[in-house]
Amino acid sequence: MTQTPRFAPASPLDYFSALVAEGADVALLEAAILLAQDDHPALDVQGVLDEIDQLAQRLRQRLPADAPPTHRLRMLNRYFFRELGFAGNVNDYHHADNSYLHRVLQTRLGIPISLALLYIEIAQQIGLTARGISFPGHFLVKLRLPAGEVVVDPFTGESLSRERLAQRLEPWRQQLGLPGDDELPLGLFLQAAEPREVLARMLRNLKSVHERQGDLRRQLAVQQRLVRLLPGDWDERRDRGLLLAELGRPAEALVDLQTCLDQRPDGPQAELLRQRMAELRGRPPA
Repeated sequence: MTQTPRFAPASPLDYFSALVAEGADVALLEAAILLAQDDHPALDVQGVLDEIDQLAQRLRQRLPADAPPTHRLRMLNRYFFRELGFAGNVNDYHHADNSYLHRVLQTRLGIPISLALLYIEIAQQIGLTARGISFPGHFLVKLRLPAGEVVVDPFTGESLSRERLAQRLEPWRQQLGLPGDDELPLGLFLQAAEPREVLARMLRNLKSVHERQGDLRRQLAVQQRLVRLLPGDWDERRDRGLLLAELGRPAEALVDLQTCLDQRPDGPQAELLRQRMAELRGRPPA
């Protein structure tokens, strides 16, 4: 009797990798939901997508088919921030749950980027054009209306004028010694973020959370996703190698660190990487 071959289900990391493969049309919302699977391996991703669709449908049913964009935006803000109660988690900002969309749906609390993804999805489902903005220090949302663009802070629900945006940007400009607005205009910082950029920012937020807690295992899980998402980012490959070394996996660490050195043999950390590799091989640096 011939047996039907069995295929092992894809691991959470492989599932994520397939969604974000180079050249793929990245399904941003689904990929963002997947970031929680390292902590919640049994997560029902389709169930989370369905829950978001249901929230959007509830609002869509209240809107006349011919409702103008300004009315849709007012209704969206009232629904999202007041009725549903989504808000920034000011009391526990540096918690991994703030980056996990299923937990943000449950608690109604998050950080700017996770709140933005939910806001954008509902906005798009009610006929608005909304995109994320990878603004320095604080992810924002912009919506295109007939009269122009509106920028919303998903953490507070505030609509931000150009003057207010310039004020938020100024400390960052000064800290990095950037030139004034004439040379780097505000509009440069209000470009729509691409899906891969959004996912990278979410993952780096999680990476920072786990670093604060000294949780190397969870750091590595995030780092694995960053390497799959950004295969040509040698800093992320280096960080994975160093984590693997800390976790007692020298053979894997050496592969990553050697790859980084091959790509950037004269990089600013090349000598430090050579020393670390020598330690992993159990001999003094050459």
